[in-house]
Amino acid sequence: MLEPVARTYRELSHDEIFMMFKARVDIFVVEQACAYPEIDDIDRDLNTRHILFLEQGCLKAYARCYPKSDTVVAIGRVLITPESRGSGMGYTLMHAALACVKQHYPDSQVHIAAQSYLQPFYCKLGFEPMGDVYLEDGIEHIDMQLQQLG
Repeated sequence: MLEPVARTYRELSHDEIFMMFKARVDIFVVEQACAYPEIDDIDRDLNTRHILFLEQGCLKAYARCYPKSDTVVAIGRVLITPESRGSGMGYTLMHAALACVKQHYPDSQVHIAAQSYLQPFYCKLGFEPMGDVYLEDGIEHIDMQLQQLG
């Protein structure tokens, strides 16, 4: 069973940073044909936690958790690499992200900006929609909030 690595930007190795950025650009920019500045200042903020699942030196899944305000934490950039899709890794990754939130931001609400087609997946994890579907960078999204951090 793969174990997550949860680190700040400064704690990540050069190879982990490379794998993280490469996977995010490959999936969110290239695969989804969405030109936008994928790498941002949230990545190196000291309060951001990067969650990586690595196997034999290869990235299998990734997400980041970061405070949006004093009371709200976001989980974002959630990805499963193509070779790991359909394996249940999405649930494993999200459980690790929620555990990270509980450890580092225990009294915060948890928000995500989910791609709308993934709404049923996130509902199974306890998230509920907040508002309507909207376009972000040409892709339908919906804001969701976790109802209770377990």
